[in-house]
Amino acid sequence: MGFQVHLVDGTYELFRAFFAVPSQIAGGREVGATRGLLQTLLALLSRPEVSHVACAFDHVIESFRNRLFAGYKTGEGLAEELTSQFELAERATRALGIVTWPMVEFEADDALATAAARFEMDARADRVVICSPDKDLYQCVRDSRVVVWDRQRDRVYDEAGVRDKLGVSPRQIPDLLALVGDTADGIPGVRRWGLASAARVLAVHDSLEQIPERTAELGGNVRGGAGLLESLNAMRVEARLYKVLATLRTDVPLAETLDDLAWTGVRRAELEALCREIEAERVLERVTRFRPEASGL
Repeated sequence: MGFQVHLVDGTYELFRAFFAVPSQIAGGREVGATRGLLQTLLALLSRPEVSHVACAFDHVIESFRNRLFAGYKTGEGLAEELTSQFELAERATRALGIVTWPMVEFEADDALATAAARFEMDARADRVVICSPDKDLYQCVRDSRVVVWDRQRDRVYDEAGVRDKLGVSPRQIPDLLALVGDTADGIPGVRRWGLASAARVLAVHDSLEQIPERTAELGGNVRGGAGLLESLNAMRVEARLYKVLATLRTDVPLAETLDDLAWTGVRRAELEALCREIEAERVLERVTRFRPEASGL
């Protein structure tokens, strides 16, 4: 019998906890987001279908993409109360017994994309579930075998779901984002292009590179096609760079195998020490399984 692989967007989970959980100070520092992260991940681990799991974090906000484009997202403007918990959050997931990938040169999304592409190929896994609402990750979706699960809304997006939501196939997501932009990542997009117009053009021309320069060749009954092409023709070079920025890498050097992702329980000593440190001992009451001490793992 097969199983599901759950890949968690730890950066999103930490940010969500930071804005959802009231400020909590322990040992003179802010720990509220980490406490919230522990609770939401314990809820995930308590689900019977969660047997193989990993979590990726942006250990730092900047990545190789910042060298390609000066306007790409940085950590500027993030609250110190949040950034100071990055390392603490990584300790929390390790204490929970979850394989943890802290990204520096790459981004957390790249780690998730790499893992999805790798474990999709393993016949033992029935499905790979990427836990995140981030539309960038829709490009990883493959039929119903690799899906994106928005846990907060409890919505699962397979290939048909991505098409229904954005009007393009998963593999066209980088083209779409190159045209319309992505404010969360600092990708400006091309002036005048919106989601509807981009989806309609990509339905006919498949990729950014295949969009013609002349209005007569555009097709697809696109309103304002002449203006759209005028803007794109003036920014072809920039748009191609935006597509590179929006394309997730699948060559991140992750050392773990699928077997390494098997969740065997919480690391008792590590979690107890962490809970004392952040004054969250009651979190231990929610643990459903501790890792056997005799395993030595």
